[in-house]
Amino acid sequence: VKRFKEPKEERRPWRIWFYDTSKQAIGALFIHFANIFLSDLTEEDPCSLYLINFILDATLGMLLIWLGVKVVSWIVQHKKYTYLVFGEYGDPPQAAAWIGQCILYLLIMVFEKTVISLVLLIPGWTKLQQILLGYIPSPQLELVLVMFVVPFIVNAIMFWVVDSLIMRKYKQKDTLNINGSIETPQARRTEESQVLLSPDMDFDQSESDQDISVLQGKNWKMKQPSYQVVI
Repeated sequence: VKRFKEPKEERRPWRIWFYDTSKQAIGALFIHFANIFLSDLTEEDPCSLYLINFILDATLGMLLIWLGVKVVSWIVQHKKYTYLVFGEYGDPPQAAAWIGQCILYLLIMVFEKTVISLVLLIPGWTKLQQILLGYIPSPQLELVLVMFVVPFIVNAIMFWVVDSLIMRKYKQKDTLNINGSIETPQARRTEESQVLLSPDMDFDQSESDQDISVLQGKNWKMKQPSYQVVI
């Protein structure tokens, strides 16, 4: 839905769209299994602890993901690691760039999950667990809500937001050349201006000087006064 909501001139090809969204899918799988592992460590209701993990991932975790993407993007641009810039895969798109970006995104998710796990060590979460699912009488309904309904809604929101963070921004219009360097619009405009101002594209200077001298000679002849000798 998000892809078709993009303007047609900015819409990503299916391959680029797959590269962008597959990174999130890998990160979401890591978060899912990490939450299941953490839920088994408690003596309380594991479903409620899983739900708390998920809520924290969608709130505080989103802030941590945003921070991680900004920091990583700044580092790779500063180091000029072109193919590790999120959303840039080369022309044509290369799987090696996608693999490198997947590893970076997975490291961001590990950082996010580590911080969330430390937050869960703060006492007082037991009361919140009782409030969230304490009034649901059926264990089957609780399982459906925790494992299917809530993750579907929250993941859809998270995928939409994170995709906007890690996709290639249309306004930048940066392209990758064969050498792997970033070609910015400013560089292209500079190169175009140099081509327009190069001597090869200008007319021949000697011919122009000759034409100007001829025009000046004609103008001088036209302005010269004529005299008649009367005998």
